[in-house]
Amino acid sequence: MPVFSYKAFKESGDAANGVIDADSPREARSKLRMQNLHVTQLEAVVQGAKAEAQKKRMILLPKFAQRKSPIEIALVTRQLATLLGAGTPLNEAMKAIIEQSANNKIQAVMRDIRERIGQGSTFADALANHPAYFGDLYVNMVRSGEASGTLDQILTRLADYMHQQNRLAGKIMAALTYPLVMCVVGVGVVTFLLGVVVPRILDVLEKQKIAMPLPTVILVSITNVLRGYWPVLLGLLAAAWVAFKLFTNSTNGRRAWDGFVLRVPALGELFRKAAISRFASTLATLLESGLPVMEALSITEKIMGNVVLAEVVAKVRGRVMEGSDISAPLKASKLFPPTVCYMVAIGEESGQLEQMLRKVAQSYDEEIELTTQKVTSLIEPIMIVVMAVVVGFIVMSVLLPILDLSNM
Repeated sequence: MPVFSYKAFKESGDAANGVIDADSPREARSKLRMQNLHVTQLEAVVQGAKAEAQKKRMILLPKFAQRKSPIEIALVTRQLATLLGAGTPLNEAMKAIIEQSANNKIQAVMRDIRERIGQGSTFADALANHPAYFGDLYVNMVRSGEASGTLDQILTRLADYMHQQNRLAGKIMAALTYPLVMCVVGVGVVTFLLGVVVPRILDVLEKQKIAMPLPTVILVSITNVLRGYWPVLLGLLAAAWVAFKLFTNSTNGRRAWDGFVLRVPALGELFRKAAISRFASTLATLLESGLPVMEALSITEKIMGNVVLAEVVAKVRGRVMEGSDISAPLKASKLFPPTVCYMVAIGEESGQLEQMLRKVAQSYDEEIELTTQKVTSLIEPIMIVVMAVVVGFIVMSVLLPILDLSNM
């Protein structure tokens, strides 16, 4: 049965919102009217194939606009694991999650999953109908937990894994936030100076009919371009963004871009370490949950976040299928550090691969924190110098003709 999210007003005038099951929007409105609610907005929760179609339409959006509440999903997973571990039946546990969820979209998704389970679907199959929220890793681990009767333990591992990935993403964002903020502030300040302050000063100087020095001539040209062609410039920026997204969504383009990212000084090292940590923690989590090596490698390949490194994992999977171990193709790729390959080899020989992968992930989590501090300390002075040069050029270009005028 479709699920609808709604916004409405109560008879008292207070706002109300939530989700409701109904066969059609008309039936949903009818049910809400019976609850004395005046509906102002009603929309179906996107599910299954429709969710995939919507995902394809979002490819031009920045990544942060495509995310589906990873922190909330991790929290729900932890709560569900706790309830199941306490002996609560899955249906009742889902009901409790729905009642306490403050996120309407997640509440609607959970309501749909609970209804599918009530109709005879397995938990994993019900989750698979919402790929925007529950990926292959999540679904396959839940399926393994259902088959082994250890669903609560699997969900606990999933919650730990998701929290660890969220912390990893937070560390990377911490390294990128400062330069991004500096860029935005710097562009804003320079735009204000060139668009508002500088033109007024230059208009006064031009009325004095004095010869402008070269820096001032350059500044006047830049100002005239910004003032006269800013719609064109905005259009070019938008076109460049669309072209970049289309390029990176093609196979060759994405490979070229991801390879370039890994070669960027300082930041490339950070992204590589993050991908290796993700590889180790994901593979360890899947193997600990009882998934076969081939299936675990296939899922790990999809969540690497970098096509170049994902292709390495694909080659590893192909070699393992031929009877090879994991460490040899990793070492041959030259993209995974020798230490990682050595630890994986030891894990395979000793039968403790999962534990070794955990140690690799923990080690790289610590290295990521150090690398983040290093990147921030490196970028900060560079940004300050760049801003000083730009602002200094603007000030010099304005002061030179003023000094010339005062000497006349």
